[in-house]
Amino acid sequence: MEWKTRRKSGFRWIVVVAIAGICAFVVHPAVLYATHEADHRYTVEGFVCSADGKPSANTEVLVKDTRVSYGQTVITDDGGYYRAAFHLHNDNLGDPLLVEAKGEQQHHKIQFDPKDLESERKIQVNFGSGCVHDRSAPPAWLWIVLGVVGGAVALLVGVKVVRSQRKSGGRREKGQGKQKK
Repeated sequence: MEWKTRRKSGFRWIVVVAIAGICAFVVHPAVLYATHEADHRYTVEGFVCSADGKPSANTEVLVKDTRVSYGQTVITDDGGYYRAAFHLHNDNLGDPLLVEAKGEQQHHKIQFDPKDLESERKIQVNFGSGCVHDRSAPPAWLWIVLGVVGGAVALLVGVKVVRSQRKSGGRREKGQGKQKK
């Protein structure tokens, strides 16, 4: 009997650790992209939208440093967002950057402050209009979850307060009944 209880307890810990690990990647997606130090990482990100402003999901985006002929193709998510991370050095400053999506090309230059070794080096390149979101803001689902959890906590606290008031009210009535006799 004791062995079964320990086995269930161990299984619960495995489940808790697995869920915590999954949550770490959901809450902190930057962990997935942090392959280089900030002063060697250059990120190209943005949104691809159709002419009516709706996000273009599963769209290929080519991002290429044309001076060194290095590039990569990434796919947009359901919100039309894409992100490509490059390993670049200070001598890549000013290199021509080609970003292409849905047959449209945009030409930029790789720009950053070579003296700043802490800040993330990045550029946002969007295609279309109307679907650009602030990726630094917390996602909507996070606010929903926090609202549900907050509501549940408030409900539990309210139930406890009501129960304690009922109990203390019952004690007072019993005490008053004894005094009258």
